[in-house]
Amino acid sequence: MRNYLESPWAGVVAVLLGFAIGFGLLVSYAYPRDLDGRYAASPLKKWFDGLASGKGPCCSDADGTALSDVDWEAKDGHYRVRIDGAWWLVPDEAVLKEPNLSQRTMVWPIYYRSDLSPVRIEIRCFIVGAQG
Repeated sequence: MRNYLESPWAGVVAVLLGFAIGFGLLVSYAYPRDLDGRYAASPLKKWFDGLASGKGPCCSDADGTALSDVDWEAKDGHYRVRIDGAWWLVPDEAVLKEPNLSQRTMVWPIYYRSDLSPVRIEIRCFIVGAQG
């Protein structure tokens, strides 16, 4: 009986399988979270859907998180936000420069989690709300 794990193709198959699983996980995070359609009738839906920073599309309001004033700050021309109790620097290319129609300060984080490493967050987009 032939042992397929000793085959010269076993490594190639393992690598291809790893890429397929990784791609599947990546694609699953790319879809907006408006699964129940509650944001479909929002008058700002088209605006949210069109938002994009230098890091890519922000997705929609369903993917963004509104921040309280105590959860973001500006210092020396740069921003940082508090997510899950930790402070994260906002890359300059993630800051939206257009008028904020929602009037709320918002951040669009992408979470990267692994059982072997701590959480890493990439800030895809950030927009400052109405200043008053």
